[in-house]
Amino acid sequence: MAPTILIIGATGNTGRSVTETLPKLLKTRTALSGHRVIGLTRSLDSPVAKQLAKLPGVEMVERNWVEITADWLREHEIVRAFIASHNEPNQFAEESSFHLAALRAGVKYVVRISTTAANVRPDCDAYYTRTHWAIEALLSSPEFNDLHWTSLQPNVFSPLYLSAAAEFIKQYRKTGKQDTLRLMASKDAPVGIIDPDEVGVLAAHLLSQDDPTVHNKAKYVLNGPEDITGNQIVNMVEQHTGTKVKDVIYKDMSFIDILYEHKFAATQESKNVVLSIKRAPETAWEGRCTSSTTSKEVLELAAPKRTPADVLRTLLEE
Repeated sequence: MAPTILIIGATGNTGRSVTETLPKLLKTRTALSGHRVIGLTRSLDSPVAKQLAKLPGVEMVERNWVEITADWLREHEIVRAFIASHNEPNQFAEESSFHLAALRAGVKYVVRISTTAANVRPDCDAYYTRTHWAIEALLSSPEFNDLHWTSLQPNVFSPLYLSAAAEFIKQYRKTGKQDTLRLMASKDAPVGIIDPDEVGVLAAHLLSQDDPTVHNKAKYVLNGPEDITGNQIVNMVEQHTGTKVKDVIYKDMSFIDILYEHKFAATQESKNVVLSIKRAPETAWEGRCTSSTTSKEVLELAAPKRTPADVLRTLLEE
């Protein structure tokens, strides 16, 4: 075997672009030219996993990341890792277990995906944002000094933010009829939404650094290249449909109720905890999540380029 970089969630929102980008970058890095790349997936039979397995320098492995142990990391000679964890109520228990295993196994550097920077604090009302704060606090403790890390704090992902607009356009093109346009966005607050692929590209640049020490314990804020308001989303919808939108609901988080009923209602998870996700966009509605907050290191390493208009066009092609 050879020293290996592990990509957890290789087929996911951000992990896919990490897996696609990293092998290309490693070819240009003298210190890392002999490193392998392992992409982790729950199913080697998924279309994305099969596609990634064809990439030169990538080995796809079927394993649930929450079962990774220090022995497994040592056995596969993992020296660096990327992790995009789930955001369910047991996230802290499972993600912290991975970081502890990485520490015990002598992994040198981890890049992890956090969440909107304005929410990563102990008093945020949305439960999962407090989890990210707690993970970063754990990694910042003296006990974890031997494990270097960078936490990426991306703004809300643009496909999620624009999905309702895309579905509205598709439905109108199909039927010629309008339903209510429900937007997570507020009418007037500018938000620097970001394409998750570009978050993955930045992670790949960090993982491919000959010496990532300068990025140790860094928390980088990521936004897209330009802001968008709810009103501007409505304007884009009208441009694509060629007609005036009749009914808009802003700050709509009703999809969280649907998420709870379909995914959590039959479990023992607290409804109160899960529904706190509705509070997450409040900082964006207050105008605290604009593209101007992007960290300068992000702009230097891999500045995001995809605009909301670019992402909406992609969603309409799906």
